[in-house]
Order: sequence, then structure tokens, then C-alpha cells
Amino acid sequence: MTGIDIPDASDGAARSARPTLRPRPAGAPRYRGTRRDVAQAVIGCAVYVDGRRQEPVAPEDALQIATDRGGFVWLGLYEPTPAEFDAIAARYGLHPLAVEDAVYAHQRPKLERYDDAIFMVLKTATYVEHEELTSTSEVVDTGEVMVFLGPHYVITVRHGEHGGLAELRRRLEDQQDLLCLGPSAVLYAVADLVVDTFVEVASAMDEDVDELEASVFSPTRTDDIGRLYQLKRELMSLRRAVAPLEVPLQKLAERDIDGVPEAMRSYFRDVLDHAIRVRDQVASLDELLTSIMQASLARTSLADNEDSRKISAWAAMIAVPTLFTGLYGMNFEHMPELHWSFGYPLVILVIVSVCVTLYRGFKRNGWL
Repeated sequence: MTGIDIPDASDGAARSARPTLRPRPAGAPRYRGTRRDVAQAVIGCAVYVDGRRQEPVAPEDALQIATDRGGFVWLGLYEPTPAEFDAIAARYGLHPLAVEDAVYAHQRPKLERYDDAIFMVLKTATYVEHEELTSTSEVVDTGEVMVFLGPHYVITVRHGEHGGLAELRRRLEDQQDLLCLGPSAVLYAVADLVVDTFVEVASAMDEDVDELEASVFSPTRTDDIGRLYQLKRELMSLRRAVAPLEVPLQKLAERDIDGVPEAMRSYFRDVLDHAIRVRDQVASLDELLTSIMQASLARTSLADNEDSRKISAWAAMIAVPTLFTGLYGMNFEHMPELHWSFGYPLVILVIVSVCVTLYRGFKRNGWL
């Protein structure tokens, strides 16, 4: 067995000897249909020989037919339950640890080897359309696709309401030369579709970032902190799906792995290149959002300072008549000009003069 760089999760007699799944982890989601027939979990089953799809076969007979004819079977599952997957795992000889990951999902993108099979996890993402970005908008919806790769089979397990592979299957069946390379061609097609979707999601989020940037730097005062924080959180979900995918793709593109022909490496290198580009794009968007958030906070702080200066300026002007009226309201008998007939007009003139002087000074210095 070559490709020793892939972690062998089947090491250890105690782990390999476990015949069934472990109990449901705390907090793991309960996928619907706990008593469905196995056939209900299978959403696609086809045998391919020399790149051509064969006549329809029953899922329970597909592996034997593919092996006898020197081809492979592509079995597609959607959110299977443990009971459903136990029967499939027994038929295809899947490792219990990989089966558990495929059933309960919530895994990081990874590539592992179990005996003579390869198990790969890919996170999927889709952009959620919205009329206006708010502080509670859902922008990115994520799911998962797991791929089991063996000598004569490839099993795809999908979780989430998006990321369907039916259209991908139809497109791939038009590429006979690619399917002739075996089950790894399906793994490449799935990975390529996932990464292309990441590119679309990142491009759509780029438009949201531009809208927020325009709002933050608009002449009118806006409060965009909540929207910025929400978009940053959604971008983090996309980043968690994209960033860890680089290492598995690099192994498929550069290392000698049983089950992956050398001719497939160039295909995986192309996917790796796209994944690196979208990773850099997501990182750039994250940095830009951080800068916009800092600018928004700085602008809010500046606006608060301007308000404080205006309040201080008006308070200073109001203090002038308050000072004079306070002094002359103390009822002392001997006060300047208290009995002079022009005393009152003089005080009013002084008050107005001082207030006008203060107003002009504050206006000139930008406080008003």
C-alpha cells in the first residue's frame, strides 16, 4: 500500500474490531427518517464500465456486477440513518469509523485511508439570496459531502438541502475518457464542483462587502456595525469550509495514493489551484471587512466627538447669561449700576456681545 502520507484511521486492533457504530454523540442532529428502507436513502445508483453507464441495477447487486465487469459503481446517498448505512457498510466493507463520520456529519474537510479504501470529507456552501443585508441575515448555508473510494465503487453521502449531484452525474457521463480513469474521476468531479461553488459564493459576498463599504463611507450617518459583524461571521463559515480543503487536495495532487491513478493528479492540481485562489479571496474579504469595521468604529467615534464639541459650545454660550443673571440675582444692596437706569440694557448688551463672540469663535474652529 503506497500513499503513506494519508492518516490510516484503521490502525489499532481495538478500533478495527468494532462491528457497529458508537452511540450518538451528545448534540448530534437526528436526521429524518429513522426507519426508512435502505432504498430510500439511495438517490442514485449506476454501474460504469469503460466510461459508459450500464443498464439500471439494484443497489444490492451493483457492486458484484461492477466487479465482474471490471468497472465501478457510483452509489449516491442522502442523509442516511445508522440502520440504513449499516447494511450498505456491510455490503461494501466500509470501516465503522468512516461510516460514523458519514452518518453524523459535522466534520472538517479531510482525507483518510481505511485499509484499501479512501474516505474524503468536503464542506459545501451556497449563497443565500436576500433583499437587504441585516444584522441577522443568513448569507452562507453550509452542508457536507462525504466520498468513499474503493477499487470498484465510489459512494457519495450528502448532508444539507443544497449540493445535489444529479446534474454533475449527467455532465460527467458525457466525459467518457474521464470516467475511464475509474472511481477517482468521480472524486475529482465532486471536489471540482464544491470548489467552483465556493468561488460563486465568495463573488456574491464580495458584492455584500462593497455595499457595506459604500454605506460606511456615505455622507449620511449610518449604523453598520451589526451588519458588518454578521457578514464577518458568515464569511468565517465559508472560510472554515475552504481553508482545510487545501491539504487533502494537495495530497491527491502530489502524492502516490492507491486508488488514484497518476493521470488524475493533473486534474486534482487544477482543483487545488482553484481552491488556493478562493482561499486567498476569502482571506482578502475578511481583511477588508476588518478594515471597514475599524473605519466604521472610527467614524462613529468621530461623530460622537463632534456632538460633544457642539454640546460643549452651546453650553459655554448658555453659561454667559446664566452667570450674569446669577450675579445680579443675589439681592445685595451695593452692586454696580444696580440703580442706574441704563444698567439693564447694558447687561443685556454685554451678554449678547459675549455670546456672539463665542459663537463666531466656535464656528471658526469647526465646533458648530
